[in-house]
Amino acid sequence: MGAGAGGASEWAVARNWPVGTRPAVLRGWDPPATPYGPGHRGVDLAAADGAPVRAVAAGRVSFAGRVAGRGVVSVELTGTGEPPLRTTYEPVRATVHKGDRVAAGQVLGTAEAAGSHCTACLHWGLLRGETYLDPLTLLPPWLLNSGPSRLLPVLGVPLPAERPTPEGHPEPGERPVTRHGHAGRAAGDG
Repeated sequence: MGAGAGGASEWAVARNWPVGTRPAVLRGWDPPATPYGPGHRGVDLAAADGAPVRAVAAGRVSFAGRVAGRGVVSVELTGTGEPPLRTTYEPVRATVHKGDRVAAGQVLGTAEAAGSHCTACLHWGLLRGETYLDPLTLLPPWLLNSGPSRLLPVLGVPLPAERPTPEGHPEPGERPVTRHGHAGRAAGDG
């Protein structure tokens, strides 16, 4: 797979968001036109100071330290080709170290309040080699879709009105009928 190739169907290896269960995307991915041009090389996710920052997929920590005063953690993702996909998280107070193996959902550290280009956010990046990619492509559709859950019919199960009832018992919603044909009256009531 080439450095710029791929899409959500190829890379949907994430098992969770890096922060929260469905954080607000404060700023989306805006790739630069040239390697050193302006753009946004990741996404900014709403994250309070001290919020746990988790690995989105299994991998190996390739960096955990400070860059330009900000805490940064990078994780090379297992089984994503050569060079492997690499996720970055900043600003983070790291609790992992270079070389550590991490599982999907494992805490890498906590979000730091200061030192980033936005307030109360986590900058989440994705690279293959030196090429920046959209980190949201790591998320499978069930994590990305924000619509409400919808219950679908279960095929082969009869609806309540279609279920057979024992002899003499009314269907759900029917009123019992006595031998005189009047609902709710006992035999002999006038």
